[in-house]
Amino acid sequence: MNERSSVTDLADSLRREVERYPEGRKLPSSRALMERHQVSPVTVSRAIAVLAAEGLVVSRPGAGVFRAAAFAGGGTTGGGSPLAAPTARPGDLSWQELALSADAGPRDRGAGALFATLNVPPPDVVDLNGGYPHASLQPERLLAAALARAGRRPGAWERPPVDGLTELRAWFARDIGGNGGPLGAGDVLVTAGGQSALTVAIRSLAAPGAPVLVESPTYPGTLAVARAAGVRPVPVPVDEDGVRTDLLAAAFDTTRARVFVCQPLFQNPTGAVLSPERRAEVLRIARTAGAFVVEDDFARRLVHADSPALPRPLAADDPDGVVVHLRSLTKATSPNLRVGALTARGPALRRLRATQVVDSFFVPRPLQEAALELVADPGWARHLRTLGAELRDRRTLTVAALRRELPGLLGPHRPGGYHLWLRLPEGTDEAALATAALHAGVLVAPGSPYYAAEPPAPHLRLSYAAVDSPARIAEGVHRLRRAYEGLTG
Repeated sequence: MNERSSVTDLADSLRREVERYPEGRKLPSSRALMERHQVSPVTVSRAIAVLAAEGLVVSRPGAGVFRAAAFAGGGTTGGGSPLAAPTARPGDLSWQELALSADAGPRDRGAGALFATLNVPPPDVVDLNGGYPHASLQPERLLAAALARAGRRPGAWERPPVDGLTELRAWFARDIGGNGGPLGAGDVLVTAGGQSALTVAIRSLAAPGAPVLVESPTYPGTLAVARAAGVRPVPVPVDEDGVRTDLLAAAFDTTRARVFVCQPLFQNPTGAVLSPERRAEVLRIARTAGAFVVEDDFARRLVHADSPALPRPLAADDPDGVVVHLRSLTKATSPNLRVGALTARGPALRRLRATQVVDSFFVPRPLQEAALELVADPGWARHLRTLGAELRDRRTLTVAALRRELPGLLGPHRPGGYHLWLRLPEGTDEAALATAALHAGVLVAPGSPYYAAEPPAPHLRLSYAAVDSPARIAEGVHRLRRAYEGLTG
């Protein structure tokens, strides 16, 4: 049983038990509840918190947990039963269709792929789609210790500078541009993770209705942000060496776009790494077009243990402010450590800063302090080495399983990132295959949400980072083969 269902079950059991108690009656101790229900201390603590939030119990430090007294407007009735909400007639929500259709149309296009990546599947489903490493790959002890130290820092709960803590901005500047590189703390804006940074960048640099060049295929979150911002994503094809620079130049000439969004390192979903020749070309083409390159460096910390030396970020070779760089700590740590950075130079940074302050004011200081504590901990480097080794092993297992179960679908891949891009035979219904796979007990991502226009061929994307254990990878690929054979006959 997973933790969430354990908490729910225990809360339901305690809720029924508390109803029989008189007001002020003390509940059994946490130890007694653990033994009776065979659950962990964390489960007991969280179940008690659920009941406390409902007003059914009160916790008195040092004394225990007690049945709460009845009170007007909430809690329990005098008879000991939770107050029932008055039965209400079903509301008529049909008016919203007219209200929401008064502008340019639906704004949730592309959000479906994000929900699929973020939603936690049932325990019996093998997750080959998730966008974050499984909890077993996260540095939970390091994070807990960093958060505890951060909470004890003087002023930890004071309002931070709008741009972010100076020390954290300086760390990001060194991390991105290198020691003595072109970036300083004054060129960095701390953001609430990579997705927030991407949103701020696109909304700041492109006017509504303007074209924005994107890789094809590309991360669905980029397309969702672009469409929500009212800009028009224009696809530029990618091959094994990254974006096709000949087509990039043609796209700039045709559209007069002023923004190009790319992932030069372990591109999502293809895994491509931009070649050295094309790196220089991308910067030259953008500079000639008078355009910005938004460099989404999401996978910098997801390098595998057997990967060759990484190329420098484009931002590290850009003295002229062409590159707006995105970097996040989230992928390599936890979905909850939503701390990232945007780097830019000149008036562009002021534009980014203005957009962020309107949207969210600032990133909470305790998270920034915790991030500083984390990256300064000697265990941070050890965690990254461990993560790189785990990702290498998972990739090796996934590739071996695919070659055994579904030979011919696996295309070129690099030792980095957390996903593989599978080319399906022409005529395959990728959406139907993803549905059949889910029925077979494995979650995969169809390829069409990764394209801004009609996809040239059917694909699937497999993530090997979110699986609960390496042993489950082979089982997930086996289930995918069964679904594929059932679909193709």
